[in-house]
Amino acid sequence: MDIFLLKSKIHRATVTGGDVNYEGSLTIAGDLMDKVGLREYEKILCGNMANGQRWETYAIRGRAGSGEIIMNGAVAHLGKKGDLITIMNFAAFSPAEAADWHPQVIVLGKDNRILEERGI
Repeated sequence: MDIFLLKSKIHRATVTGGDVNYEGSLTIAGDLMDKVGLREYEKILCGNMANGQRWETYAIRGRAGSGEIIMNGAVAHLGKKGDLITIMNFAAFSPAEAADWHPQVIVLGKDNRILEERGI
């Protein structure tokens, strides 16, 4: 039996833009993805702290060091520049793996710079 646990989380990411005409996904600065072990095209669950909207999509690698968090496609209708969002993804673990698992978490501040790290 597998257990689904939080694998990684980027908390309090500030949306830096949106593009309704893009085919979809969420663009995330590459260095932030690397820090929490998030791969390009990996499935993510996002929650908008400003309006309560939640959605699933996939991560697209943005420019490292840019701080960009861009809502693309239909998702761009679920928030706006300046909104704070939480980006999460989950993975299946065996009970033995789950026993000692700790997710990789970063908390962001101004300009989407890392303020805090856990499990990294």
